[in-house]
Amino acid sequence: MESSQLLGITTFIYLAATFFYVAFAFFKVKGLGILATSATLLGLWVNTTGIGLRWMETYQQGIGHIPLSNMYESLIFFALSIAAVYLVIEHLYKTKIFGSFVLPFAFIAMAYASYSAEFGKDVKPLLPALQSNWLVAHVITCFIGYAAFAISCGLAIYYLAKIMSSNNQNSPKNEEAAIGTVSLAKIDDIIYKMMIFGFIWLTAGIITGAIWANSAWGTYWSWDPKETWSLITWFAYALALHARYTRGWNGTRMSIVALVGFISVIFTYYGVNFLLSGLHSYGG
Repeated sequence: MESSQLLGITTFIYLAATFFYVAFAFFKVKGLGILATSATLLGLWVNTTGIGLRWMETYQQGIGHIPLSNMYESLIFFALSIAAVYLVIEHLYKTKIFGSFVLPFAFIAMAYASYSAEFGKDVKPLLPALQSNWLVAHVITCFIGYAAFAISCGLAIYYLAKIMSSNNQNSPKNEEAAIGTVSLAKIDDIIYKMMIFGFIWLTAGIITGAIWANSAWGTYWSWDPKETWSLITWFAYALALHARYTRGWNGTRMSIVALVGFISVIFTYYGVNFLLSGLHSYGG
């Protein structure tokens, strides 16, 4: 299919963007930063075009549904969401240093979607349970949340790497030390804000999923493995944000939470579909 070929090209564009961001982080050459941002914008455009083309292909085959119904389609939307949210962050904070830790997530998602033999790329009719307008609301809200959590994870890796490379890890001043043009305090603040942003969207995703479940299966909640792990992930981030607000958790603690939380996200998204049987097993 033309859309699959175009989306395959997107993988290499995100790879190039990752390379340029890493090169910029090492050499601090302004031109490399411009190339990195340009490649990310191009990748986002091609990614969006590929999804739009796949949507058109569903109509050409008489199916006519938005391409968000299986693991392949959700992965390419996941990559798009990461790139889009990241570009907003880069614009708001006027820094490109984060790209070397964030764009790899978009590249990995696209590479897995495009080149894994684990699931097919053919356009197929929707299963009866998926034939609902709530599909769009549920998937989009969840994956914007997942993208925010991926970004917080990438920034947490950056934060922890810098902390571990410091000669004096226990010094309070180290938490405020400058890293290039971005302080550790600023990185910590963005991690926190991304966790809040992701938490809001995940909450919306769980609510829309419950409404959809009621219309499809006659119950808002059935403790399906996917639902259960979504709730576990929600509580993990809820407790972290509560600890930040009430106990002042920040820095290294919040970075570790961002890493652990994203592991829970990955299991909720991928692990449940392939390792546990349930109502969401069709996701593959």
